[in-house]
Amino acid sequence: MSNTKGVIIGVDPHKMSVTIEVVHTHEQLLGGGRFDTTNAGYAAMQRYVKRWPDRLGAVEGANGAGRPLAQRLVAAGDRVVDVPAKLAARVRLFDTGHNRKTDALDAHSIAVVAVRTAGLRVVAEDGELEALRMLTDRRDELARQRVQTVNRLQRLLSELLPGQRKRDLSAAQAKAMLATVRPRDIAGKNRRRMAAEEIADLLAVDPKLKKIKTELKAAVLERGSTLMDIYGVGPAGAARILADVGDVARFTDRNRFASWTGTAPLDASSGEQTRHRLSRAGNRRMNHVVHVAAIVQIRHDTEGRAYYRRKLAAGKTPMEALRCLKRRLSDVVYRQLVADAERTQQPHDAGPGGHCGATLQSSAVDSHPLIDTSDQPLPGPAQPTLRRPPAARKTLAPTAP
Repeated sequence: MSNTKGVIIGVDPHKMSVTIEVVHTHEQLLGGGRFDTTNAGYAAMQRYVKRWPDRLGAVEGANGAGRPLAQRLVAAGDRVVDVPAKLAARVRLFDTGHNRKTDALDAHSIAVVAVRTAGLRVVAEDGELEALRMLTDRRDELARQRVQTVNRLQRLLSELLPGQRKRDLSAAQAKAMLATVRPRDIAGKNRRRMAAEEIADLLAVDPKLKKIKTELKAAVLERGSTLMDIYGVGPAGAARILADVGDVARFTDRNRFASWTGTAPLDASSGEQTRHRLSRAGNRRMNHVVHVAAIVQIRHDTEGRAYYRRKLAAGKTPMEALRCLKRRLSDVVYRQLVADAERTQQPHDAGPGGHCGATLQSSAVDSHPLIDTSDQPLPGPAQPTLRRPPAARKTLAPTAP
């Protein structure tokens, strides 16, 4: 333990405890321990690692379970990198020959990943982005709560008023429907009372969602993002992209970004048969944002719908054509993120349109795709932005709710 230069602190975070292992850059084990996540435990861990002044913290899931600790370490002046759980599991399997998990093994594999892997995402302190992430998570929780409330309300109303179910039910509509029924039996009275309680819950959550949407829109615009220019990406979707992506520079190209969003198809060819299948990997929240944008574009007169129909005409099934469109939209999102980052970093080199060499227009997909995006990632560099749908076409607002 005499060599205190260049050590990696592998951190396996949990809700109630943190396990660390100190590894030299030559993968020599120097120390380790288990600490509580309380203030006293954190202080004890900091005292323990201070003997290695030239240290690098490697935290598994710094955007997930390890986020609070990673942000705390960065605020204290430590250098921290984010280690993906898949890389840590792979190292644990290769180094031990089995996939049995212990906290000590996890911490060791996390440290070894940091030793062997270049280009891990460096965790930076960004209070505004953290606040945006918290606000986005809160919005998603309220949205799920609203869906559950509406589903329970629909069930109760369908029992009280058979055959009068409404597809998109608002609190005012539900209140008007409930006012028309006066059950006399005890079961009916209970249903009506429970329906009234669900309406009260709906009336309470709707203003919160509206307020958060306004806050998210302001926060997205304040960060200089143009993601809402993409047809089908609203304030909630743009905020989710910014919160989960963080620094877009961690993706070397749009193909890696598509793999991260789960929109890059997986090769499933065999023999003379060439085919690809849906990827269920990647960030599912990002995949949901891209999916919603694709559905919105298909429902309206946009180039996304034209591209989708071209794929159907080429013999694709509806699901295959939808996956093609999602792959293209992933490229669009990546290009917008890159353009926004370059415009923010190089304000003096920007042209009248903002990003140097970019246009003021953006739309769903390229007018004339060169190859089938469901087969292979598109080669070559990405274009800065995409065009808006032509003015002669029937379009709605630039962003969808």
